[in-house]
Amino acid sequence: MFPFFISITSNIMILSKMLKLFSLLILIFFLNSCSSQKITITENISYKKQFNSIWNIIKSDPYDKLPQYKISYSSLEKDKNNTIFDDAKRTLNSKEDILPYFNKLVHPNGICLKGTWSITKENNYSGYFKKGSTALIIARASSALSNTKKGQIRTFGFAGKLFATTNPNEEVNQTANFFLIDDLGGTKELYYTNTQLTNAPKVSFNFEVLKNIFYALKIKNTFEKADKNPNIRQVYEISELNETERINTPKFMKIKASKIFNKEENDFRDELKIRNKNLIFNIYVSNDKKSWQKIGIINFDQSITSISCDHRLHFSHPKYK
Repeated sequence: MFPFFISITSNIMILSKMLKLFSLLILIFFLNSCSSQKITITENISYKKQFNSIWNIIKSDPYDKLPQYKISYSSLEKDKNNTIFDDAKRTLNSKEDILPYFNKLVHPNGICLKGTWSITKENNYSGYFKKGSTALIIARASSALSNTKKGQIRTFGFAGKLFATTNPNEEVNQTANFFLIDDLGGTKELYYTNTQLTNAPKVSFNFEVLKNIFYALKIKNTFEKADKNPNIRQVYEISELNETERINTPKFMKIKASKIFNKEENDFRDELKIRNKNLIFNIYVSNDKKSWQKIGIINFDQSITSISCDHRLHFSHPKYK
């Protein structure tokens, strides 16, 4: 019996390690800007750091039919170069909002949304967490790996880009980017709009973890080199945005839709498609993940699935500090 229990214990330890490895599959929170090709960033990319300029690029090339992009282990390396490491460094260092065409390595299928960020409740935090803060926002909602439909194990992601203005034609000095996800292991949740997306998500264990273990191993080694603590995406860019006084940042942030949206749709991108009514997410903050405070809303009034949404829009990942 003793060897039997040793075997069980050993298997549990192995599975636990595999789970941790897979959590690093999306450890940089769905790698919105990683590509399968090396990109040279130039200073003369044709766009202004202006809400309308960027949104017009995103909506310039809509899909006639939703694509089903697939991820592959081979896409992580190309021509014997560590492509994903180059991309990890770029996504942590480049502040560009639009890049030349590239392929997203972890969250290839997404939908872009535009709307308004509004903070309506008193709280202790600075920048655009302050009560009364209103900003324009462009976001990309996505699903990790290749699964997009109900019944499949899906990991939902959300990348947001705040513009410190309510004038869509005003140029800004910088945008504030943030990243949220529901479950790093993925779940069979039927609705994107029934999930809670946070900057420090939980990790479930399922078959997708085992199936993608080699993918996870490669990304694990890559991002431990690229960032000190890739297990959490800090939100200090929001608390620092246009702030001239003391910076105070919540450790945790999450959003949740105010109600399930387009529940009859099968693909999450169709679920989030805005037709006759706006899509609203509530904003919550906390320092302990136990006592959450609702402080405002994100009100989306337009959506688009497009080539530029999936292949040109870039979200800079804040380095851990």
